[in-house]
Order: sequence, then structure tokens, then C-alpha cells
Amino acid sequence: MEPYVGEIKMIGFSYAPDGWLPCDGRLVPITQFQALFSLLGNKYGGDGRTNFGLPDLRGRVPVGIGAGPGLSGIEQGQLGGVESVTLTNSQMPAHNHTFAVANVNGDTTVPVAGASLAVVNTGGREPEQHPAYLASGNPSIPLNPTTVQPSGGSQPHENRQPFIGTMFIIATNGVFPPRP
Repeated sequence: MEPYVGEIKMIGFSYAPDGWLPCDGRLVPITQFQALFSLLGNKYGGDGRTNFGLPDLRGRVPVGIGAGPGLSGIEQGQLGGVESVTLTNSQMPAHNHTFAVANVNGDTTVPVAGASLAVVNTGGREPEQHPAYLASGNPSIPLNPTTVQPSGGSQPHENRQPFIGTMFIIATNGVFPPRP
């Protein structure tokens, strides 16, 4: 069966056969591909006078045009999405951090795994061991904002669904698609 001009296919090999071109965003001359230009115009690039662009599906996932229920509308040729995203504090969900405290005497002034922090020097030559907190009738005492540092470091994270690379091609020859 002969393809429609402008038909896009996904193929499992790495070259475009005769009558097809890779969907790689290249600019092609209008004079050489008049039927395809009459369907695509310059939606995918080009000046629309001497050349036009093919869709570029390298590293992209095709999405249907229009607006599904509860979704934003997508137009033919519209690009969207990014490979990675850096979350801001306002985008992070509300959450709490735990801060464990024990009623033990401190044994170091330097935080190390397994040690009880805060040997308190009371002015004498040798540090004396004292509890590192003050008991209070109110168990919820706000900490200084620098006590518990934010985490994350504003690093971008991967934002792509699992994928497999394949080649997309567009038909340059074939049957001109009839309008309904």
C-alpha cells in the first residue's frame, strides 16, 4: 500500500528508504517537495518561500494535537517539555524533618556518627559533661533557621519517561491525502 504524503512512521532500522526522509528538522527545498510543503507549510521551520522544515522527532515524543478533557490544547508543530527540571522551594510538597534529641551527656564538640554532641565548657580548664538541651514545659521549641539546613541543593533531576530510541521518517512521495 502506498503511503500518504506527509505520513510519519516509526522504523526499526537506521536509514530512510526512497520516498521518505528522516524526521530530523532539516530544511528542504519547496521546489523539490511541493506536495509535502502544501501539507506542512512552515509549521516546523523554514522561510516558507524557498524552503520548509521537516518535523524534528529526535529525542522527542509525539503528542496528539487538540485538547483532551481537562488538558491544555496542543497545536500542530508546537514544542513543549524539558529533559530535566530544577525544583524550587515553592514546588516542593509540604513536609517535616525529624530532629532526634536524647537526654544524655555530650561527649564531643565535633559532630561524628554515634557521638552525643555538645560538651559544654563552663569556664574551667576541662570541659564538663552536661545535657545539650534545656528541659521545658513546652516540648515544641522553634529552632534557629540555620539549625536544620534545607536539602536538595537545587540540582536538576531527570524528567523523562522510560524510552527506547527509534527512527521516525516522513513520506515525501505517495498518495496526496484527500480532505474529508
